[in-house]
Formats: sequence, structure tokens, C-alpha cells
Amino acid sequence: MRTSKPINTAVAVISLAALSGCGIGQASNTEEVPATTPVPVEVTLPVRGDIYATYHATTTIISDAEAPVLARVPGEVVRLLVEEGAAVRQGQVLAVLDGERLRLEMLAAKAKLEQVRKEFARYSDLAERGLVSVSMFEGLKYDVDALQATYDLAKLNYDYSSIRAPIDGVVSARNIKLGQNIEANSVAFQITDTTRLIAYLQIPQAELAKFSPGHNASLQVDSMPDTDFDATIARISPTIDVRNGTFRATAFVDNSNGHLVPGMFARFTIAYEKHEGALMVPGAAVVEEDDEMTVYVVTSGAVARRIVTIGVEADGQVEILSGLAEDDQIVIVGHSGLRDGSRVLASIQSLDSYSG
Repeated sequence: MRTSKPINTAVAVISLAALSGCGIGQASNTEEVPATTPVPVEVTLPVRGDIYATYHATTTIISDAEAPVLARVPGEVVRLLVEEGAAVRQGQVLAVLDGERLRLEMLAAKAKLEQVRKEFARYSDLAERGLVSVSMFEGLKYDVDALQATYDLAKLNYDYSSIRAPIDGVVSARNIKLGQNIEANSVAFQITDTTRLIAYLQIPQAELAKFSPGHNASLQVDSMPDTDFDATIARISPTIDVRNGTFRATAFVDNSNGHLVPGMFARFTIAYEKHEGALMVPGAAVVEEDDEMTVYVVTSGAVARRIVTIGVEADGQVEILSGLAEDDQIVIVGHSGLRDGSRVLASIQSLDSYSG
């Protein structure tokens, strides 16, 4: 609480005497208060263009197609034709096993088959003339069929001594060595197709209505932070994970240039809604004051505070739904200390048209 103090009488008398020495109409010795100095600011004009409502998510990208290459038959590795990192085509021979025993078994089956075929051809003529029994002739025919199957199986096993790639891709792992004896069904190689990668995005269920297959997306990885890669939302899970209340969106990533690698951690930006011809301003122009979004508009060397309604925010741009016209000059640099009616010295900054 402020306490009033009595005025000292002597001081008051001296002060009155000093004042009485000044004649009426004489100028006082006080300086004139200067006018308010204009505040330097940068301004720009709003622009119209397309802007997208976006959602951000992070996840690891993986291969959409990956296949282990199995040895179908046992044997010793006698040739290795590819190494890790090699690009291979479906059906290409990756390694060769010692298949001499299998080759001999195939030749033996083929010889026996040819023998029975010739015998069957000779009995066919006799059967037409009724010189052999029907049961004997049919039994011979069954023998031909059985030996044909035996030969086909022997030929297939011999072909399996060459280990082939089941898909197009890159050799991501070699698990066998030259001279090694491997068992049937051993994993000899791992083939990974890196031309198209896949990502599983876990999105809160409250956002479910915003997403649908076909939405465009982009992603960035730490190794190339200034590069955007294209992706597309391919599938939306119709169920919610009860453990965390999210649904799964599957994104396909085009990696035909080979710049991305499975296992990379990526930041996704999904564009789920397009606003065409939106009125936009730089994000730096919008200031939150007293729980209201405002911009400062320059008119005749002074600023006017405008309350605006904002929409989508993306890539440093803010959509203005109301409160601003296209020809309004708005402050983007120099807000500090501005008030409604503040005098300013404005320099305009050109702004290229923005497209989403």
C-alpha cells in the first residue's frame, strides 16, 4: 500500500520562487518529444495454390519379396557362381552340387524306360491282331507309365543339383561354402527383391476415416535427409489392434533406383486430403495471441491486427480460411513489439506460388 508523505514547506517555497522567476509567455527549457520511430518489417502477399492435409508417421521399411534358396538334394558344393550383393534373375544358377550319382541314376532310368517302350511298341502290333492277352498288354502299358515317372523324378533330382534363384532380386546372404557337404532343405542363399519396398504404418484409430488405398505419401531417411521418396498407401487393415488402439496402413515404396535399403528407418508424410486453390501464407506470418490466430496487415505505413481462421498446415505454408484478402500485405519478419496501429517501414519479399 502506497503511503502519502507530507510536502516539505521549505522546498515548496523555493520551488514557487523559482517558478515565479519565469515570465508569462517565455519558452520553457524542455525538449520536444520525438514521433514514434517506424519498425522495420518484411511483408509479402498471400498466394493461391493446392495444399494437402498430411499425417506423419515413422517406421522401418522392409522388402516386399524375400525368399530363402533351399538345396533340394544333398551333395557337395563344387561351384559357387554368385556372391552377396549380386543381382540375379529368376531361374539363374547360383551354385552347383556334385550331381554325378544323380546323373547316373537318371541315365539308368532312361535306359530302362527305352527298353520297355520298345517292348511295348512290339506288343502293340500283336495286341491289334489279338495274339496277346489284353491284361498282359495293359500291364506293359502301366510299366511304361511307371518307368516314365521314375525317369522324370531322376531327371528332376539331377536338375536340383544346380541351385537356382526362385525370384528376381539381390543376393542378401550366402550360407554355403565351396567344398561343403549340405543336406537337403538347407538354406543356401537368401534372395531379396529391393525394387519395391514395403512399410507398415500404425495409425491411431481416430484417424481411420481420413485414409484410403491410393493416397500418396513421401518418406525421408537419415542417410539422405534432403531427398523425398515416393510411396503409395496400398492397403488399409479393417481391424483395430486392441493392444494400442491403432490400425495398420501398408505403404509400397518404389525403389527401382536402388537408393533405399531394407531395414532403414523412415519418416512418412501421408497426403490424405487435397485443398485446391487455397489462400496460403507462410507459417511465419501467423502469430498466436490471446488464444487467437492473428496476422499483421500493413496499410499506409501502419499495421492492423487481423484475427484469421486457419486450415491445413503443410511444408511451411498455412491455409487461411477467413480474415484475409489476396491483396493484403502481411508481416512475415519483425512481429516483435508490434501492436495494432504500430508504424512500420515495410520491405516486400517475393514469394513463389506454392503447389502441394
